[in-house]
Amino acid sequence: MKRHLALLTAATAVLFSVAVSACGGPATADAGGGGHEVTTLRYQGSANSVTLPELAADLGYLGNIKLDWVGNTISGPQDIQSAATDQTDFGGAFTGAVVKLADAGAKITGVVNYYGSDAKTFGGYYVLDNSPIHTARDLIGKKIGVNTLGGQSEAVIHTFLLQNGLSEAEIKQVQLVVLPPNDTEQAVRRGQVDVGALGSVLQDHAVAAGGLRSLFNDFKLFGTFPGGQYVFRDDFIAQNPDTVRTFTTGVAKAIKWETETPRAEVIARFTKIIQGRGRSESTAALQFWKSPGVPNNGVIADKDFTLWAGYLKDAGVVTGTLQPEKYYTNKFNELAGTPASAAAKG
Repeated sequence: MKRHLALLTAATAVLFSVAVSACGGPATADAGGGGHEVTTLRYQGSANSVTLPELAADLGYLGNIKLDWVGNTISGPQDIQSAATDQTDFGGAFTGAVVKLADAGAKITGVVNYYGSDAKTFGGYYVLDNSPIHTARDLIGKKIGVNTLGGQSEAVIHTFLLQNGLSEAEIKQVQLVVLPPNDTEQAVRRGQVDVGALGSVLQDHAVAAGGLRSLFNDFKLFGTFPGGQYVFRDDFIAQNPDTVRTFTTGVAKAIKWETETPRAEVIARFTKIIQGRGRSESTAALQFWKSPGVPNNGVIADKDFTLWAGYLKDAGVVTGTLQPEKYYTNKFNELAGTPASAAAKG
């Protein structure tokens, strides 16, 4: 049985983070005094897939840094909440979730983009072939399966509905149902939900099986864009800047490697990693991998945040003007060029 860390609300995460800090700082085993930096990073993985840090470690891009897998994440918001509360050392989530947690008081900073959408890899929203749903207005009163609330799927759905003329009152009539990503396809096929949000290899696997029709996707809405960032706690960054730099640059190099390496070789590498780590996983879906979906070696830009400004305001996450520079830095990404050119924080 795979282990999962407890899901915390943003407010609970912040309160717990304060309590942890008062109890003496991070519990990572290799943390030491006298200027010694942490060299083992606790993290959550993703079942049946290889994360960028895992790939970076396998490629030798993390130097002496070791990864300590503590279980699999259930969602992006949960993953960064775990990092904010010192249950893990880093986590990744949708940009809007990073803003929400930071504005709730969590002292976190994004250091590198780690997923996104492009012409090959994108998030799609699927109905049955014979579904009567064909337009945004047809979604009123219907159920859409998503992996979490407050994540990218919710933001994309909100934007899609708004762009197609639905009022806020009508948008509220579209019900989002939280489902594990691995169960979403079957939930659509069984009629438990009317629409399912599917991404990456899960989407391609579902399409290959037949019987589903694409309603819309986020690439058609926004074009190529990065969707979220890996974050660290600010106190961790202050205490371990070299470790953060090695990690961030290693992830950036892994993105570059995935972008430039022949697809068959990438899939073979993923297969080797999964088979070698002994987590009783399947490699069947890897055949559908197409691209990393992350532009520009993971370098973060203001536009990655302002893209979601409308949704964040409508959702009440942001009340004033969104200030992207509060949430990220590129100074640890050695593939980013001159930090000043990217409005780096710190």
